[in-house]
Amino acid sequence: MLGNMMKRQLNTHDILTYAADVYGDRTITSARVEGDVHRATYRETAARSKQLANALVRLGIQTSDRVATLAWNGYRHFELYYAITGMGAVCHTINPRLSEEQLIYIINHAEDRMVFIDLTFVSLVEDLRDKLPADLTFVIMTDAAHMPQTSLPNALCYEDLIAAEEASFDWPELDEDLACVLCYTSGTTGNPKGALYSHRSTVLHSFSAAVGFPNVLNAGSTILPVVPLFHVNAWGLPFSAPMAGANLVFPGRDLDGPSLFKLMDATETVSSWGVPTVWLGLLHEIQKQGRAPKGLSHAVIGGSAAPRSTIEALEGFGVDVCHAWGMTEMSPLGSHGQMFAPEADMSLEEKLDFKGTQGRRMFGVEMKLVDENGARVPHDGQSVGELFVRGNAVISSYFNDADASAGALDSEGWLSTGDVARIDGNGVMTITDRAKDLIKSGGEWISSIDVEHMASTHPQIAECAVIGAYHEKWDERPLLIAVAKDGDTPDKAALLDFLSGGLAKWQVPDDIVFVDALPMTATGKISKLSLRAQYKDHLTTQA
Repeated sequence: MLGNMMKRQLNTHDILTYAADVYGDRTITSARVEGDVHRATYRETAARSKQLANALVRLGIQTSDRVATLAWNGYRHFELYYAITGMGAVCHTINPRLSEEQLIYIINHAEDRMVFIDLTFVSLVEDLRDKLPADLTFVIMTDAAHMPQTSLPNALCYEDLIAAEEASFDWPELDEDLACVLCYTSGTTGNPKGALYSHRSTVLHSFSAAVGFPNVLNAGSTILPVVPLFHVNAWGLPFSAPMAGANLVFPGRDLDGPSLFKLMDATETVSSWGVPTVWLGLLHEIQKQGRAPKGLSHAVIGGSAAPRSTIEALEGFGVDVCHAWGMTEMSPLGSHGQMFAPEADMSLEEKLDFKGTQGRRMFGVEMKLVDENGARVPHDGQSVGELFVRGNAVISSYFNDADASAGALDSEGWLSTGDVARIDGNGVMTITDRAKDLIKSGGEWISSIDVEHMASTHPQIAECAVIGAYHEKWDERPLLIAVAKDGDTPDKAALLDFLSGGLAKWQVPDDIVFVDALPMTATGKISKLSLRAQYKDHLTTQA
């Protein structure tokens, strides 16, 4: 027997429509690339998004076409989220920190029809132009007064594009399983892989976030996402914040401690979300000022675990620190470290221990741990296993990538996270290790294999290995350990420059150690366990 209920599709545009109707005077404040600060209400933003949707239709964008963005956190980028997805196309957010090779790959792999570009990235796209789709339409995200000279053919001006359109648009009722956002991984093994979110998964993820963070996702809050809109939807905040009626503050391109402190102080930001590296920079400014920014009382830290010392220092300035964990493949939130009773009555040391974990699963996310034979491991706080997940906002395959999809899920349909963890009887998870030798630096994954492959193409390198070495600011940084051919040791600076030609800047090792031979296991493989034991503190001791 089925229930006697109406069936309405879950669509992203309903979130902004709801925010405009119920929280219309709540604001989006943006530090613009042009140098000033812009403020708009949800009501005004909804109208501009409709103008933009009209422009997309006029330019020939159709259902499921991919429309790319290459931009910082700002109101125009936010408008694109809703205009593109609301009219039925797919918003493909591009991470500008990827290497040129990776950028070329994902734009062509996604078969993008248009790309919207912040002023900062115009020269980057100009350099790539000859290797991008020939029929790509370019829109520069600025007004006529700041429109640059560019070699991009027939480049359009964002504000002129909007100004020519009506502020009325009948959002279609879309099939909730229709694709709406495309986010690529950082290419930790081979080419980047696309996670293609649906309207349904995105709306449900937003509800889940609101349930997980009720103390900050509410109509009395102001949230500043430092985590970029080009990286897994800024952890879902462009959808969950307006759904909850929270004000948003977008920092633009200036993510240093002093700039963030000034913006948070002026907007009385309540909660800010970002990777540990961001919080280290902000903490230095907080310590310099002798206070936290006015209003700041909450911090969500994800991407990688924050050092206990950072958590303790922020707590000392009245900032409640909450870890979150997730993956691009999970939309991305998977767990949160919000404290509830009885944690609120813990001692300081106990609270710091809890805040060092990855917390409890989000609603809609299921977790299991398995051993090397695939057997389930109990959630007893002691047993450790590889972490698998499933849920309504978890991918079932990668976009147009059968090979990557084949190894992503187990026989029961659970997604492999590549992490090793333990979960206690209260559902609190702690990540204890990383599978496949991945290095996590400042919230970004770096594949040791990819760096090794690049280094091994150098004519003077006979053999090499890359490990993650401790770094005070970035948590981990790659360290290259190499054997030179015929004793002909290459110049270190020249080798690093060589690596820069095929890797993103943040993927290039911080140092190179030349050795006579690499340690081997009994099966003839390089023993990274031995290398980590010997060189794990190398970057600290060499500083």
